[in-house]
Amino acid sequence: MKKILLSSVLLAVLVLGCNQKNKEEKTTEGQVIVKTDAKYSCPMHPEEIGKKGDICKECGMDLEPVKQAEAGDTKVEITEVSDAVKASVSTDAIIDAYLKIKNALANDDGKEATKAAHDFAQAVSATKTDKITKELLTKYLNITDEAKEQAELIVSNDGKIAQQRMYFAVLSKDITNLIATFGTNKKLFQDYCPMYNEGKSGYWISELKEIRNPYYGSEMLSCGGMIKEIQ
Repeated sequence: MKKILLSSVLLAVLVLGCNQKNKEEKTTEGQVIVKTDAKYSCPMHPEEIGKKGDICKECGMDLEPVKQAEAGDTKVEITEVSDAVKASVSTDAIIDAYLKIKNALANDDGKEATKAAHDFAQAVSATKTDKITKELLTKYLNITDEAKEQAELIVSNDGKIAQQRMYFAVLSKDITNLIATFGTNKKLFQDYCPMYNEGKSGYWISELKEIRNPYYGSEMLSCGGMIKEIQ
């Protein structure tokens, strides 16, 4: 599969080809909609694009219509964060705990996801916030409070991995917001699965270039693609 590195925004859908010229349009909510001449892409290999009736060169599946962005979709822009803001809080422990949940779900291991989600809540509680400026502290607390809530829901749904994945999707939005606000010293990737939840919330953060889909696990482990490299 070709590796595609997009520019500075988290795009609504992963449908760009190497030779495709695209236009971006921001909505009033600051979301980004990708406009492209290619109206069809492969649900398993989003970088394979074409027209109606074409098939994917990688797997032979029929190309399907590209979904346009909808209000309420999970799209968070990750921008450069100043060194001063990065120094105000270390996100490493929180991100590490999140990645353990992600890897457990990719391995279809709901029990390990439960344990990792419990550790995640502890990592948030243990993170020092005394150096965060007053202006950013409220935003930090809003993000991490919701993230802890999603982690607790993952714990309370032990044995129900489909539900755990649903709450993980919201947690992934929170982690993306955290990175967008406070940055990270880690080399990470933003990935996207166009099949999960009709393409509305199939985003996650990974430490791996290889796609390991936490929403489908072994069922479709390589479904999706990288849409941005962080750091």
